[in-house]
Amino acid sequence: MINQNYDYLKRRYLEYWNKENHDRPLLSIYAQKINISPIEIKHPQSNIDRWMDTEYILKTNRVNITNTYYGGEAFPILNPNLGPDILGAIAGCDIEFGKDTSWAVHNVKDWKTHEKLKFDTANKWWKKIKEITQAAISDSNGDYLVGITDLHPGTDGLVSLRGPQELCMDIYDYPEQITQRTNELFEIYKIVLNELNQIISKKQEGSTNWMGILHPEKKWYVTSSDFSCLISKENFEQFVIPGIRSELEVLDASIYHLDGPSALKHLDRLLEIPNLNGIQWVYGAGQPSARYWIDTLKKIQKAGKLIQINIEEDDLKPLCEALEPEGVHFSCYSSDEEQAKEMVKMVEDIYRNK
Repeated sequence: MINQNYDYLKRRYLEYWNKENHDRPLLSIYAQKINISPIEIKHPQSNIDRWMDTEYILKTNRVNITNTYYGGEAFPILNPNLGPDILGAIAGCDIEFGKDTSWAVHNVKDWKTHEKLKFDTANKWWKKIKEITQAAISDSNGDYLVGITDLHPGTDGLVSLRGPQELCMDIYDYPEQITQRTNELFEIYKIVLNELNQIISKKQEGSTNWMGILHPEKKWYVTSSDFSCLISKENFEQFVIPGIRSELEVLDASIYHLDGPSALKHLDRLLEIPNLNGIQWVYGAGQPSARYWIDTLKKIQKAGKLIQINIEEDDLKPLCEALEPEGVHFSCYSSDEEQAKEMVKMVEDIYRNK
């Protein structure tokens, strides 16, 4: 594996999932290598080609991982990516692309008259994400890991099809349609997740995804509902919790992506779900950084759940002083390679002194 030892990663991530990493939290610290290899790549002129040109995606990824230092338990990865609306696109909406982001073109005008959501093997977005995944797993050759693309079933998938404001109104106007369409989308999700897992598992053990966490033995995936920021606890219980339960039934393990202070009202309910393994806390743009959320992280840890959180360099020391190491994963970008190495050493020293 480029810039990392896979046997070491397998051991460490198994310890993480089993909350047996007693020495320190797992650390994924990324930095630009001191001696980079300048490699010229011809960039596509159009935004859509930057996202859709499979050969360009593979070449760009190899340049990036060759020039990246992976500290702690960070590892090189390619996550096939057409944006967070890919499942909605497979279910019928369209996608438009900017340079660094993509967004859904909502296609549902009225749930009551809209056709049943169903999987179509000829869907162009499905064919493309499948092609990128197949190409990546063929190209990887053990040099890097390949993740499952960013799938959003449940209410987030319905937002791709309908739009957030409209879906908020639909909860009150057509609640039975929300339940029905969530179930229809879940059937598509199962097919997509299973087929992508089959492609990857032919050449790669375990599983990973955009969260940057490896499970060396099991098929794991992210659960989430960013839409939950807009709804009450009662609506969360009615429209989101059933979908999460369904997802957990088809996954071997999962970490919930809890995104933003407006979603914190749902944390206690999530912590009550016995087969949900962990919580990724995302404090959000414009909010205080990770060290200001220690009470939230302690609550997650006290409930026996895994923690994943992206941090800044200055967050590391106070977080390590406040939290036990077991089942904790910090991800961080460092200013340079030497600083990344120093950060790992600092964390080891903190827990050794504890």
